[in-house]
Amino acid sequence: MFYPFDHYYLILVVPALLFAAWAQAQVSGAYNRYSRVRVSRGMTGAMAARRILDDNGLTGVRVERVAGKLSDHYDPGERVVRLSAGVYDSDSVASLGVAAHECGHAVQHATHYAPLTFRNAIIPITNFGSKLSIPLIIVGLFLSGTLVDIGLLLFSLVAVFQLVTLPVEFNASSRALATLENGNFLDRRELEGARKVLRAAALTYVAALLVSVAQLMRLILLFGNRRRD
Repeated sequence: MFYPFDHYYLILVVPALLFAAWAQAQVSGAYNRYSRVRVSRGMTGAMAARRILDDNGLTGVRVERVAGKLSDHYDPGERVVRLSAGVYDSDSVASLGVAAHECGHAVQHATHYAPLTFRNAIIPITNFGSKLSIPLIIVGLFLSGTLVDIGLLLFSLVAVFQLVTLPVEFNASSRALATLENGNFLDRRELEGARKVLRAAALTYVAALLVSVAQLMRLILLFGNRRRD
């Protein structure tokens, strides 16, 4: 929401959005660059994912192709690693980095990695809070300051979710790089390329946290002032 003379948006949110745009550009640039660098061993993303999962005893986790670009993800409910066509079928450095990262999430799930378990547990609450927070704040401005406080509390869950996401994603990338190195998937030069791709991807999660925190601070300052008025 944008209000006339909402200088908090300009001061807090706009810089965070600019950082997010820059982070996304870094991901696209790194991915595009290293998607053109073929791995010397000729292994595709799908082949790497299957081997990583099997080596970790996760033979029951499927690897499937999914539509879209950079739509790769691990689905804990279905127990499936979904790789975009550009990763699934490609034998590029970027593809193996992305595939190994998603397999890292599968390993986290199998080993009950605490931050992932906590993040999955709060997803329903976070979704509920993100949808209801703004309406509650608006209604609260006319009826009760308590509703404003509840709305702000619900919105803060989005920031909590983004905060918990950081160790989950960083750990998945660390697992991926260790696996690619120790399993001899990539040589030293190729491994450095995969590291740059995953490092760039990590920036987008930092950006998401900054945006959510900036929005939360803006709402607190904006609606807190209106309540006092």
